[in-house]
Amino acid sequence: MALLTAAGNPAVKPDRMRRHLKQPSNAHAIRRPYCDGFSYIGLLIIIAIIAVVAAGTVQAGAVSQRRDAEEDLIAVGLEFKLAVRSYFEATPEGVPSSAPRTLEDLVRDPRFPNVKRHLRKIYNDPLTGKPDWGLIRSAEGGILGVFSKARGTPIRQDGFPDELFYFKGKQNYRNWVFVYGVVCTDIGCELPNHEDLQEPGPGS
Repeated sequence: MALLTAAGNPAVKPDRMRRHLKQPSNAHAIRRPYCDGFSYIGLLIIIAIIAVVAAGTVQAGAVSQRRDAEEDLIAVGLEFKLAVRSYFEATPEGVPSSAPRTLEDLVRDPRFPNVKRHLRKIYNDPLTGKPDWGLIRSAEGGILGVFSKARGTPIRQDGFPDELFYFKGKQNYRNWVFVYGVVCTDIGCELPNHEDLQEPGPGS
């Protein structure tokens, strides 16, 4: 015989009530793995997006640094070029005009008893960070100019100062020659045959 409540409805037995109350927690336990799975995938997507943005930022920073180094190279290279010109023009009377034998001669001209400078100091190459410059020499061995030994293709391809018009479109830094006393055209400058002007291949 079923028990009736005060309202006349059948009463629920305590054991059934306990089973009924446990069902929501069981259902929640079944759904949780799916929720955790979606959260994990979302976290992976966020991490991937952050990694892509960070990589793009690093790359943009590297390009910006290279552009700045190229600007510095042009400024320093022109100082070397002007120093070589100054050395030629300062030739003492009675002394044959000649190019400097070393870069140090530009810092202190050995043709004069007192200190005479055409260049304040020997600058580092902004691309390599070292004072290790490629040298353009005349047939007699004097220095006519310098170039960077850095590898790679310049980012800047146009818009150079008028005296460096021949830099346009050059595909390696060794063709950016800062040279005085030679003929230069759109193709390049008429230089002695320098193997150093060719960029080393892989493994060199």
